[in-house]
Amino acid sequence: MTLFDTAQAYGFGASERLLAKALAGLDRGSLVIATKGGLRPGQLGGGNRDSSPAWIRSGVEASLRALATDYIDLYQVHWPDQAVPFADTAGALAKLVADGKIRYVGVSNFDAGQMAEFSATLPVETLQPPYHLFRRDIETEVLPYAAAHDIGVLAYGTLAHGLLTGHLSADTKFAPGDWRGRSDMFTGAAFERNLRAVAELDRLAHNELGASVDQLATAWTLANPAVQVAIVGTRQAAHVDAAVAAADLHLDESVLAAIDEIVRSAQDPTSHGSGRV
Repeated sequence: MTLFDTAQAYGFGASERLLAKALAGLDRGSLVIATKGGLRPGQLGGGNRDSSPAWIRSGVEASLRALATDYIDLYQVHWPDQAVPFADTAGALAKLVADGKIRYVGVSNFDAGQMAEFSATLPVETLQPPYHLFRRDIETEVLPYAAAHDIGVLAYGTLAHGLLTGHLSADTKFAPGDWRGRSDMFTGAAFERNLRAVAELDRLAHNELGASVDQLATAWTLANPAVQVAIVGTRQAAHVDAAVAAADLHLDESVLAAIDEIVRSAQDPTSHGSGRV
């Protein structure tokens, strides 16, 4: 593994400092360090969008200090900021590239139209969108746009925020403040359908591939030719090897079709699947 993705807003420097500590002593030239900016500290630990040139410049300087590096390989605008013209943000980032402080510029959570507008000033080189088996809306316009314009895609949420780990159950209680406790995907009848789908996906993974459901989910993300990176996070070092092994899984057309059918059954209460898995 050579690519490490973080963001200024993940603890507003805390995550970047931890990453710098973890990577200390390694050959910097062999690493690809990606971070994101354009958020100010907000209430309840969240962030307020600010992609103004001044905040972007100060954010890059803060990230360089926190990451203990002279340059950032990939700097991504964390969220589109409708209050600041994309041309202004892109112009500031172009100057930072010229100064050697960042090497490549990407965006996160942008749609196709926003990427096109940004690229009129500075070409978007990467996109970081949410993408997993239960959220596939970017397949309609965003992924085709990225593929057509040679934009690398680093998908996040690969494991559906824990749903595709196979570790959740109908008895799972989310901590106060956890957004999943308010999400349709993790509550009520939809959550029950999703859990049944995950159980079917787990059986498919074991029976057809000798793999786990989280490995299946990661391999599915990477099977899309428009996606280059599946971002996977874990709280336990022991899970890293399993995550990496997913990159070697090959999903043939029959397995991909079976996955699609299982997921459709979770979205449509009137469907009960084919019973093949």
